[in-house]
Amino acid sequence: MATRVLVVDDDPTVSTVVSAYLTKSGYDARVVADGVAAVEVWQQWKPSVVVLDVMLPGLSGLEVLRRMRAADDGAAVIMLSARGEEEDRVVGLEVGADDYVVKPFSPRELTLRVQALLRREERLAGLDLTPTKLSAGPVGIDTAARVATLDGRELSLTHREFDLLTYLVSHPGKAYTKAELLRRVWGWDFGDSSTVTVHIRRLREKIEADPSDPRLVLTVPRTGYRFAGESG
Repeated sequence: MATRVLVVDDDPTVSTVVSAYLTKSGYDARVVADGVAAVEVWQQWKPSVVVLDVMLPGLSGLEVLRRMRAADDGAAVIMLSARGEEEDRVVGLEVGADDYVVKPFSPRELTLRVQALLRREERLAGLDLTPTKLSAGPVGIDTAARVATLDGRELSLTHREFDLLTYLVSHPGKAYTKAELLRRVWGWDFGDSSTVTVHIRRLREKIEADPSDPRLVLTVPRTGYRFAGESG
C-alpha cells in the first residue's frame, strides 16, 4: 500500500503540482483546500505525512495542526507559508510542525523533504537493538511503549519530543550540535536549526522545574545541547 500524504492548500496550482510530484514518486496523495476539510480528512484517512499551508479558509493551518496535535496525532507535518520570517517559522514549529517550507518552493525539494521524514520514521522503527527501557537522572523511558516519565510521572510528549528526549537520554553527558540532532533524530541532512531550538524549549517546559534555568537538558556554549543526568 502506498504511503499516504495529505496536501492542504487553497491554491489549486500549488496543490495540483505538489500532488502530481508526490504521486509520481509513488505516494498516495490526497488534496483538500480548507481547514475544516483538512481536520475531517486527516482524522479519517490517517496520512503519514501532511503538507499544510498556513493560510487557509475556514481554519488556519496552525489551528488545524493545534487540533490534531491535541488529539495526539503523530503524522509528520511540513508547513507551507509565503512568509519566511524567523518568527513565523518558530510559531509553526512550536505548534508541532516537523519542517517548514517557504513559498515559492521547488516541488522536487518538497518531495525530498517528505522522503526524508519517512526515512526517519522507518529508521526509528528498525532500531531493533535499542533498549526497551532507559533512564538518566529522574527521566525514565520505555521505548517499546513510547512512554516517558519524570520521577515516575508520565509525561505528555509529542512524537518528536519523545524521539529527541530518547536520543539525549541514550547518550547522557554527550554534547550534540543542532546539525547532529537534525541528522540523528530527524534523519535530515538539511533543515532549519530552529526545529531543534523549539523542540528543546518545549522539552524543557515539560521536564524542568524552572525552564529558564535548566538542570537536565543543558546548553553547551558554542556547541549545542546535552543531557545532564547519569544513566541508570
